This record gives sequence, C-alpha cells and structure tokens, in this order.
Amino acid sequence: MVLIGLISDTHVGDKVESLPANLSTYFKDVELILHAGDLTSLKVIEELEKIAPTIAVQGNMDRFYGVDLPVSHVETVEGVKIGVKHGEVNPKGDTQQLEYIARELEVDVLVSGHSHQPLIEQANNILLVNPGSPTKPLLTDPTVMLMTVEDGEVDVEIIKIGPPTCSSLNFKKEKNNILDGG
Repeated sequence: MVLIGLISDTHVGDKVESLPANLSTYFKDVELILHAGDLTSLKVIEELEKIAPTIAVQGNMDRFYGVDLPVSHVETVEGVKIGVKHGEVNPKGDTQQLEYIARELEVDVLVSGHSHQPLIEQANNILLVNPGSPTKPLLTDPTVMLMTVEDGEVDVEIIKIGPPTCSSLNFKKEKNNILDGG
C-alpha cells in the first residue's frame, strides 16, 4: 500500500505567506506528495520535501512568476498510472476536457488543480481528482487529499484542513442584517 498526499493551488508568495502550519499533520504518513501546480514559489517544494518526496507541475501562475516546472508528470504506483497536470481548461474544472487530458497522458488517474475546488469523479474508467486549495479555496473549505493505492486499486479522501477562508461562506447573522429581519 502506498499513501500519497495531493495538493494544488498553494499560491505561496503571491496570495499567502506560507503553507498552512497544520499541513504536516495531515501528510505525516504519506510516502509521496503530488502538487498539481500554482505553487508560485519553489519554497513550497522545499517545505513539502521536509514531509515526503514531492513532485510538482507548473500551473498558469507559476508561468507568470517564472517558476520553471514540468507541465505534466506521470507516475506509476503499484500498477496504477497517475498523471499530474494543472488542468487549465475553460470552464474551470470541466470534466470532459480533463478526461481528454488524462487520455492524452494515457493514465488511470488524473490529478489536476486550477479550480481551487475539490473534485472526485469517475469519467469512463478514468478517475479525475482535484485536491482543491489549502490556502485560497473558491466557495469551499481549504482542502488537500489523501490517495491510497493498493494492488491496483485507488481510494481518495478529501481532507478539510481549516475553516472557510472565502467570505461568501460566512453565514453568521449580523445584528440589523436584512437576512435576520432586523
């Protein structure tokens, strides 16, 4: 059995100062970390390497900031071909286009990012996963994923690592707010 940490869209240096302090708690038992792009700083790899060997691919913001990484990567783990690519498709997160990327890479599983929203979806015998973002999620909680690969079988779990950071998810009622009739 191999346990893999999945992460994407960390944006360290352009949108946040650092990775979440509690990240190592969730990745403490992983043997490998796959980062699906938009690190925006190579410091992210240095920090993740303190936890486990890390493979990262380039996202659109990495290109903007001059972070030189491969565009895609394929890793075979216990007979399962896992592809990693940022997943710059329009509209963001379009699973049909992500399936095409997986077919181009000839993989069983595609790990992508870009949407800042977690996703686990089966598309014609290809598993599409997006770990979301632990630092700048979009209309969701900060997340990473844990992927278990054993005897050619894959299991993926979304891990919420903190409270919502998106103000649109703050549903607390305020005094004299039109929502509470005040």
